[in-house]
Amino acid sequence: MIREIVQVGDEVLRAKCKAVTQFDGELAALLADMKETLRDAQGAGLAAPQIGVPIRVVVVDVDEGYFEFVNPVFIWQKGEQVGPEGCLSVRGKSGIVRRPDKVKIIYNDKKGDRFTLVARGFFARAVCHELDHLDGIIYTDKATDVRNED
Repeated sequence: MIREIVQVGDEVLRAKCKAVTQFDGELAALLADMKETLRDAQGAGLAAPQIGVPIRVVVVDVDEGYFEFVNPVFIWQKGEQVGPEGCLSVRGKSGIVRRPDKVKIIYNDKKGDRFTLVARGFFARAVCHELDHLDGIIYTDKATDVRNED
């Protein structure tokens, strides 16, 4: 089911999200909805608070593939990249954001199994952007040169 993507100004986007403790059909259904919503919106990532659910769940869809991260945590961040970002919850704007070039995270899948992942380049940017949402951070908090898109 395609969910409505909340927009900046909605307090759920500033909430510190709670960890997932139950790995069940409800979580699997949420992840399926997030995947469908992300693909419909043609974005690179979506965090649960962006659809009004303040839990630590994100999905990322980039050249490296489609990923579901439950309770993701950074292990380390290396390097630096600076580039443009937008957000499905901040329609019509973009800005320049400094991010790590390489990150390693640990996360659960929808069954509760634990994994690690290393992401580089745009993939790392997308992971960082989405994990920020879990702590109530929107890319415009870090961006310079925020502009309206034509």
